[in-house]
Amino acid sequence: MSAFRMYVRVVSESLQPEEISRRLGTEPDESASIGSRRRPQLPPQSHSTWILRAGAPEGRGRPEDLEPAVLGWGTDLATALGRLADAGEASVFLEIVQEIRDLDDPQQKGISLSADLMSWMGAARASLDIDQYVYHDCGDEPGAASPSTP
Repeated sequence: MSAFRMYVRVVSESLQPEEISRRLGTEPDESASIGSRRRPQLPPQSHSTWILRAGAPEGRGRPEDLEPAVLGWGTDLATALGRLADAGEASVFLEIVQEIRDLDDPQQKGISLSADLMSWMGAARASLDIDQYVYHDCGDEPGAASPSTP
């Protein structure tokens, strides 16, 4: 499993995923509707979520390996995302999830984003959200826990 995942997440308090898909001209890999529940005991969601995941060839998964997938979605998608954000109908995020399981593996560390990806994010009016999880056995240290979020 790769140490990194990357995806675009659209969150809206007024648009259902089907409307977001129609406006963007593409279907999500995952979505949740306003009023749906993640678990039966939780209250209904006050917002919808629309997610499109970036995949890397041959199972590679460093951010620079995932960038071509995002850029391959094209400027039309970025512009359509930007219109949703500019209209105040949705918030757009480029999500990067990093999981470090081997502290000595340099492939699991560091995040570098190209100017082209930053430009795509600008057109999409996307905020960058980076979630980092370090899975490390801290030994006998009191209070040591895994996973942790730096």
